[in-house]
Amino acid sequence: MTQKKTNMVAIVTMCFIFAMISFVTNMAAPFGNIWSYKYEWAGMAGNLMNFTAYLFMGIPAGNMLIKYGYKKTALIALAVGVLGLGIQFLSSKVGAGVAVVGEGETAICLNLFIYLLGALVCGFCVCMLNTVVNPMLNLLGGGGNKGNQYIQIGGTCNSLSATLTPFLTGALVGTLNENTSMSTVSPLVIAGMGIFAAAFIIISFIKIEEPQGDLSNVTYERSPLAFRHCLLGIIAIFFYVGVEIGIPGELNAYLSHMTDAAGNPVVGAAAVGGSLAAFYWLLMLCGRFISSFISGKVSTRTQMTVVTSIAISFLLIAIFLPESITMTIKAVAVPVKCVFIFLCGICTSIMWGAIFNLATEGLGKYTAKASGLFMTMVVGGGIMPFLQDVIGRKSGYITSYWLVVAMLAFILFYTVWGSKNVNTDIKVD
Repeated sequence: MTQKKTNMVAIVTMCFIFAMISFVTNMAAPFGNIWSYKYEWAGMAGNLMNFTAYLFMGIPAGNMLIKYGYKKTALIALAVGVLGLGIQFLSSKVGAGVAVVGEGETAICLNLFIYLLGALVCGFCVCMLNTVVNPMLNLLGGGGNKGNQYIQIGGTCNSLSATLTPFLTGALVGTLNENTSMSTVSPLVIAGMGIFAAAFIIISFIKIEEPQGDLSNVTYERSPLAFRHCLLGIIAIFFYVGVEIGIPGELNAYLSHMTDAAGNPVVGAAAVGGSLAAFYWLLMLCGRFISSFISGKVSTRTQMTVVTSIAISFLLIAIFLPESITMTIKAVAVPVKCVFIFLCGICTSIMWGAIFNLATEGLGKYTAKASGLFMTMVVGGGIMPFLQDVIGRKSGYITSYWLVVAMLAFILFYTVWGSKNVNTDIKVD
């Protein structure tokens, strides 16, 4: 009974941390729309900085799990999160109008650099948090379908928080124009700082048992990359995070930058864009909630095969559906193809946990190190959406979704073939 209570405390704590990850991560895309009004290239720059942090922090975060354990690593991450959000808040208060690079219209203001620094620091935070929650939930569930079920429960909390961020940002911004700045969304940043600080205090007093005991003296004869299914899973995660972030991020940019016949910004378009992006995250919430019930009975591979195929179909419909077919949302004419784009949320909902579950199956003592490698490749959530945004600005926002289709095709390949463990001869205990 005591063990069950301890596990429940750990599960609830990890689910709460899961929610905080998306709250911070999902600030980047809508905040980027604010900066892109003045600097076109900056639309996904904050998102790029946020995910670039994973490239540098992923492996160290995995090593922190081994040296300090799950709880201490989480506390360090929360402290870093407060600092990162504080720097972003600072960008709304100082440096506006102070050019540090270029002259005239090409000058880049100091507060943009401060914001990007804050986004980078927040990236360090969420990388460490992700490194903690995914293996811990998987291990608490004993791996397999049950481990995936626990990750999907945590993912449900993640999606609930993810739904709120773009919705609240869109409500604060309303119509994107030359007067919109970071000060417009500063209440959201302050709220994030408060939540992180409160979480630090609460978790400090919670006793969390280490699911694998003391790993500091364990000998590792091989690398997790020696397992083919882990190696290909790491590549799949790189593409998946690009898919997850790119789909709603580019949809938000597409709608936020709509203009009328005279070339003026459509009034209320940014709010509609934020709302539809929020619907995407809401559908991810629904998908993860449903998966949390069926994952104990339906295999991870079966779920992944179905949802990946459907996501590819939705995006192909969106790409080929004429833009002239519209519907009215809050007095804004929105192309119907946007519906098929945000419907992908129901499909991408289970992919993160499922890929992690498939790629770490049978790794045993190598799980913590594998988690660090996974977090390194989450940099794909910065690189691929940034590349997609470049394609979108040059060739059209909808055209950019061909990149997403290609990434989903690889994920489908991994699900059907690449996720099978062919290295069972390697000792993992």
